[in-house]
Amino acid sequence: MTDDQLKDIFSYHAPTEEQRVTYDQINAAFLGCAQLLNAALPEGPGKTVAIRKLSEARMQANHCASLEGRF
Repeated sequence: MTDDQLKDIFSYHAPTEEQRVTYDQINAAFLGCAQLLNAALPEGPGKTVAIRKLSEARMQANHCASLEGRF
């Protein structure tokens, strides 16, 4: 990976309208899964970790969508 590619990854990129639609779809899908887990799982550290990991995966998916076409 080049230095320019790294700079691009760690820079802010205002989303396009198409990316906003993708973000909304990603966020809705992860929210639905989080709501299901919240309702189905008992309170405790395992539930906390499961929801945290979903949040991390959502952020990574949105980040990936923001880099579409760059590499």
